Amino acid sequence: MQVKGAARNGHDLRKLIDQLELEPLEDNLFRGQSRDFGTGRVFGGQVLGQALHAALRTVENRVAHSLHAYFLREGDNLAPIIYEVDRARDGRSFSNRRVVAIQHGRPIFNMAASFQTSQDGPAHQDPIPGTPPPEELKDLNDLTASEADWMPRRYFNLLKLSRALNFRPVDPQHTLGTGARHARQMLWMRTSARLPDDVAAHQAFLAFLSDMGLIGMVTFPHQRPPSGFLLASLDHAMWFHCPIRVDEWMLFDLHSPWAGGARGFARASIYRRDGVRAATMAQEGLFRIRRADPKQTRK
Repeated sequence: MQVKGAARNGHDLRKLIDQLELEPLEDNLFRGQSRDFGTGRVFGGQVLGQALHAALRTVENRVAHSLHAYFLREGDNLAPIIYEVDRARDGRSFSNRRVVAIQHGRPIFNMAASFQTSQDGPAHQDPIPGTPPPEELKDLNDLTASEADWMPRRYFNLLKLSRALNFRPVDPQHTLGTGARHARQMLWMRTSARLPDDVAAHQAFLAFLSDMGLIGMVTFPHQRPPSGFLLASLDHAMWFHCPIRVDEWMLFDLHSPWAGGARGFARASIYRRDGVRAATMAQEGLFRIRRADPKQTRK
């Protein structure tokens, strides 16, 4: 896949795209490579994107309309991941696939995904929230010079991707703050260079982006304790409503309506620049106050 854009931006984006590419081993069996995105373990979005890509490799003339996934074990970012696809069903309009991601002989992730042919039907949607256009907002990377003294560590790790991705928060102080605040944020996002006209590739890349900060929304209403919070993804769901290009501006409207029982829940609506609602996603994750006992990281 060729990437069009500035040389440096294109190179960084090329590395991200390569991360989602898979090596076919035999029918319904693929291998993907791992990478440390600054978390010390396999990034959930990487597994989501690779798993969806694996499933998409087994369908023809259909695009994903939904996926439901569970994160079973922490992944090893130094080892490749094997993706086994079960072609559960191929109907006249819909196809269903089950994918298991395996490392060191054990499943670390499983997913069910459904695919549909292009069809027409009645339509309605909630309107896009009113926000300033992305051109009037600062890129997340441009905020670091003056605001790095209070920016959380997780955003420093995120900025390693800044030359490949453009993030423009509607309210930077709210998005990057560390104190208790309303559990909602909005930001514009796109890749920093142009991608080819491949619907499957854009869907896989959106799955990759969908795990970037969503579960972190559960921390917003809570004052950060000295030891910090412990977060880990448990499950993830996405619905693809219509085609979307990840190299064009997308508005992410994220919200956490609930947390309790050592779990937190967050959801997001994704809109195209023209106001069309293109996708919805939801995630539940482990949410605890971090303690010194290393065993607490186990789900």
